Amino acid sequence: MQIALFFGSFNPVHVGHLIIAQSIVDLPNIEQLWFVVSPQNPFKQKKSLLAERQRYNLLQMAIEHNDQLKVTDIEFGLPKPSYTVDTLAYMGEKYPQHQFHLVMGSDNLTHLHKWKNADILKANYPIIVYPRPAHPVEEHPDIQLTVVEAPLLNISSTFIRQRIKAEKNINFYLPESVAQYVDEMGFYKK
Repeated sequence: MQIALFFGSFNPVHVGHLIIAQSIVDLPNIEQLWFVVSPQNPFKQKKSLLAERQRYNLLQMAIEHNDQLKVTDIEFGLPKPSYTVDTLAYMGEKYPQHQFHLVMGSDNLTHLHKWKNADILKANYPIIVYPRPAHPVEEHPDIQLTVVEAPLLNISSTFIRQRIKAEKNINFYLPESVAQYVDEMGFYKK
């Protein structure tokens, strides 16, 4: 099976993530997309990070009616911080029947050379990239690259957390069930 892996903190998951995911599973060669919830991104601070299981549950709520989208907690049991190359090696051993594609924004593609064992990633995993504002997709002859045409929404999880903290409305930025649960639980208010 051809599976796209969308790594991230998803702190919280928002409609931009879901639009990108749907655009990717609409590609003719992708059968499923798995959200890989990262316990801790080596490039991000942990202070505003909701607990990994809570972020996992929010993603489950967000995609519950789409059979092409899955959530995996595979990184929860791996050493921290999580490095994509290590997770992919583990997933290859656990799921040898699948061909994995790596999903990233054009901003991450620009910095891919800074990732642990970037050469292994480039050589062994097709990359699906979605454009990000101010980060045009550049040619990379050493990468099997697919650019997905997804609507560009200039929203981020940081933006949403700031709105929540400022007690501003977050409707339409998050799936309804996620927004309701975030509010009920008081997530991101402090």
